[in-house]
Amino acid sequence: MRTELLRHIEELVRCHSPSGNEAEIDRWLLHQWQALGLQPSQDAAGNIVAAIASDRLDAATLAITAHKDEIGMIVKRLDADGRVRVRRLGGSFPWVYGEGVVDILGDRKTVSGILSFGSRHVSHESPQKIFQEKQALHWEDAWIDTKLSRAALETAGIRPGSRVVIGRHRKRPFRLNDDYLASYALDNKAGLAILTLLAERLRRPRCHVLLVASANEEVGALGAQYFTFRRCPDRLIALEICPKSDEYPIERDDAPVLVSQDGYGFYDDRLNAELMQTAAKAGIPLQPVVLAGFGSDASIAMKNGHVPSAACLGFPCDNTHGYEITHLKSLERCVELLSAYLAA
Repeated sequence: MRTELLRHIEELVRCHSPSGNEAEIDRWLLHQWQALGLQPSQDAAGNIVAAIASDRLDAATLAITAHKDEIGMIVKRLDADGRVRVRRLGGSFPWVYGEGVVDILGDRKTVSGILSFGSRHVSHESPQKIFQEKQALHWEDAWIDTKLSRAALETAGIRPGSRVVIGRHRKRPFRLNDDYLASYALDNKAGLAILTLLAERLRRPRCHVLLVASANEEVGALGAQYFTFRRCPDRLIALEICPKSDEYPIERDDAPVLVSQDGYGFYDDRLNAELMQTAAKAGIPLQPVVLAGFGSDASIAMKNGHVPSAACLGFPCDNTHGYEITHLKSLERCVELLSAYLAA
């Protein structure tokens, strides 16, 4: 499983997919899922959905989501000198990315530039001096330098609203020791890898399963809300990262996490109990947690009354929404747990 997992993640994280511009990862998912014998389709909201039917005609329908969009930047304006001014897309921060290569996805061409904060060898006369000593850096204080004119950028189709992401070569995963993987955009490309491994292994589930690569999660779970409103699944499980922090009782990196509550509300205790019972029976460690400053496809859809029962299964992750680090065993155990639950 690990070889497949690593291959999928490496390919997925290097697919650019900022919220609202997800065509590149759509192509990967459609091709990969079709190669597995599934018949994926894409709905009007951009979600990619593949069905795996149960032998039981009266079985309930369970949707399992992993969002396919990543955080990044959105162009606000092009200055006269060609500097590109950006704002956050999802929960991104300039100090997390640091100065370095970013890719601006123009309508006609992708242009690489340098996310820049200005020189450090300066005095109080320069506006960036304050960020060395007194004030946090905000998007308003940063820019992208392409060394191109505004006319050249406009010719490439770069405009207010164009998406910007970390440069592709910076997104290649790094293997940290034997068991850890570090990368940008593990949120939620690792979730998509789990979903794809599950698709490879799932045969004759006890309920009808809808595998959903959801769109625009980072900007309000827009895709999942559309999907659940239109398709009305009986249950939904979201695959997600889980932020590691001293405030959360996550003691093991190699064990999946089951969320009981987040910033949008409670998850279904009955569904969580079933997942915990399955984990105990299969000998899979599972860590319950209550999160703040967090939401998922499942909690947002449940809060809005689109699905009656929802859960969120996650994998512990350091540096969420940054250069993320996760334990490969926790990802593998998510696949094992869901496989066991659907086979029961």
